[in-house]
Amino acid sequence: MSTSTTSPVLAGPPGDCCVQGVQHVGTPVGKTIKIADIDTYVSEPPAGTTGTKKVILYFADVFGPLFDNAKLLQDYFAANGFYVLGIDYFFGDPIHLHTDQEGWDRNAWFAKSKKQATEKTPGWIKAVREIYGEDAKYSAVGYCFGGPFALEIATTDDVVAAAFAHPAFLNEDHFIKLKKPLLLSCAETDHTFPAESRRRAEDILAEGKKSYLVQVFSGVSHGFATRGDPEVEHIRWAKEESARSIIGWFKRFSS
Repeated sequence: MSTSTTSPVLAGPPGDCCVQGVQHVGTPVGKTIKIADIDTYVSEPPAGTTGTKKVILYFADVFGPLFDNAKLLQDYFAANGFYVLGIDYFFGDPIHLHTDQEGWDRNAWFAKSKKQATEKTPGWIKAVREIYGEDAKYSAVGYCFGGPFALEIATTDDVVAAAFAHPAFLNEDHFIKLKKPLLLSCAETDHTFPAESRRRAEDILAEGKKSYLVQVFSGVSHGFATRGDPEVEHIRWAKEESARSIIGWFKRFSS
């Protein structure tokens, strides 16, 4: 994950709302394997799926790809015809293991996690491409902590499209350097990526004549797409519509 000391920040670091949310109910169907010696959640499309192989690189929020909410979301993407791979760039140390620990240093955890994720993710991506082939169509989605990973790979030719929901750790350069189509799935209330930052991102994308889609869901806050309460109708709809939109976006550019 690159950082810049000169490019203005648009999405700041995660805050208290990033460690809160509702655990979703369901039975994950994927499996955890090692890719580049890193635990990776893998969910595959239904048997008999034909056509060009489509792969989603899933960059999780601070709960990690092995949290049930993330597994269920990855399974949903897979059910729509994609191979989905979620890298555990927290190496078995997601944030929810610490939130009730007295005296825990959250800033130190973020510094450690950003460093190891930045160092290890490029090799993981290379290994994934070696496994699934250069002819596959790759897309990338990032949630919160994972937002910059999805955007940075979208500055290369390694993916055909990218998406994020309620991102963290973004600056203007992430949007200026974008090469691939981007879907921005946003919450009306988001201290990390507030409305003025979202509008600035839109301006940059428009000025650069990028291919993009912005969706803003009213009545929801940061984290809705991965940890929103399914018992609340408008939050459940926003969560599900975000996932549907991301899949539709990736299908459009993977055909």
